[in-house]
Amino acid sequence: MRSIKKSRSFFESSNPVMSEEAFRTVGEVVDSGEEKMTVAGAVNKSFLLGAVLVAAAAFSFTYPSPILTWGGAIAGLIIVIIATRKIENSATWAPLYAVCEGFFVGGISAMYAAAFGGIIMQAVILTFGVFFAMLAIYKSGLIKVTKSFRSGIVMATFGVFGFYMVSLVLGLFGVNLPFLHEASPLTLLISLAILGIASLNLLLDFDLFEKGEEHGAPSYMEWFAAMGLIITLVWIYIEILRILAIFSGRE
Repeated sequence: MRSIKKSRSFFESSNPVMSEEAFRTVGEVVDSGEEKMTVAGAVNKSFLLGAVLVAAAAFSFTYPSPILTWGGAIAGLIIVIIATRKIENSATWAPLYAVCEGFFVGGISAMYAAAFGGIIMQAVILTFGVFFAMLAIYKSGLIKVTKSFRSGIVMATFGVFGFYMVSLVLGLFGVNLPFLHEASPLTLLISLAILGIASLNLLLDFDLFEKGEEHGAPSYMEWFAAMGLIITLVWIYIEILRILAIFSGRE
């Protein structure tokens, strides 16, 4: 049986959702008699979660409702927080997250579509484009996913999260940051930087799939890793949607 100490280097170096704190409760990695995580298993579960998300998004897009949209966003965040502390139950939390996030994505997409119909398909195509581009970069080894690289991306990601939280709080008091919502060179620079950080998170997700199999992680980690990939893809889609809207003069 492998001890958690031996596998912790893998757990520490992952998607921000899958940080050391997230993996703290995993305990010892499964022994040889139990099922272990595989890349194929994680990929299959990613497709399944993606299908669930798309189905929920289609419903929310067809029947838009603020309750579904913002309720889904809040519920999705709560589920992610719970999932990082109850990782062994990821087979339950991951599909629930996909449903809630699907409601959010569908509702947000409906809002943008009402203002500019063609923007949704553009955002979807660009999101897939970013995904396959980053997959090619990862497979080619053009960017190596080292421990320092992971740490840097995790720090940058939490920085973006904090940045948006400050913007949200200020917005509640009627203070809007113009460089986040107005079409300007600075807005474009900031938006592309955030999109770049989101895209680089895909490299961490891909690496997690492979490292999970390599280190013999428990099979339920397939669900958790798949959820991390979906989180990143949703982030990229929303960022692209926002950028397209801003520079179409519709946000």
